[in-house]
Amino acid sequence: MKANTKFWLAAATLLPCLVQAATVDQLRGQWAHIRYETATDAQLPAMEQLKTTADAAISAEPKNAGLLIWDGIITSSVAGLKGGLGALSLAKEARDRLQQAEQLQPGALDGSALTSLGALYYQVPGWPIGFGNKDKARSSLQAALKLDPAGIDANYFYADFLLSQGDYAGARAAAERAMAAPVRAGREVADNGRRGEIRTLLGKIGNRAGG
Repeated sequence: MKANTKFWLAAATLLPCLVQAATVDQLRGQWAHIRYETATDAQLPAMEQLKTTADAAISAEPKNAGLLIWDGIITSSVAGLKGGLGALSLAKEARDRLQQAEQLQPGALDGSALTSLGALYYQVPGWPIGFGNKDKARSSLQAALKLDPAGIDANYFYADFLLSQGDYAGARAAAERAMAAPVRAGREVADNGRRGEIRTLLGKIGNRAGG
């Protein structure tokens, strides 16, 4: 019996070493599955669970810029799915994660922190309700595009931002760049889903851009 007790004590000591935190690839793969392949009514609980996983990964590696970026993206997705004023605290948490990642490793993951920050700045309400800021949105998205000029995400969000500002010609040009972005290996689900969103965006722009 004593031998068995020693065995289980040793196993319990080793267990934290055997359990590995989620990687960036795992987080973004699960995010894409939830975002684009999961039924609408099941997305919020699934994304909340993924946030728990991402938070645990950050606890294990608090200075991993890639993990911070994906924790921020996942947290902002939870905020978007929840909606309303109650989601503002989640949006602020996402902003803080993304800013921390940018401070630790500027331009990590092809400027994904800047892209996601830009999206938050134009989607979140402005003062006095939230931290939304159109000037910060523009500068963050333009900085992301300097790092990844042909990127599907940076161009998509810049197009969506320009549409919200009434710049239809600019929005169409950015959306067309997003649609022409090269396919990313291992990101097929995300890329296919994003292209569907780009087609929807181009439909909203319609003929308002002229030409």
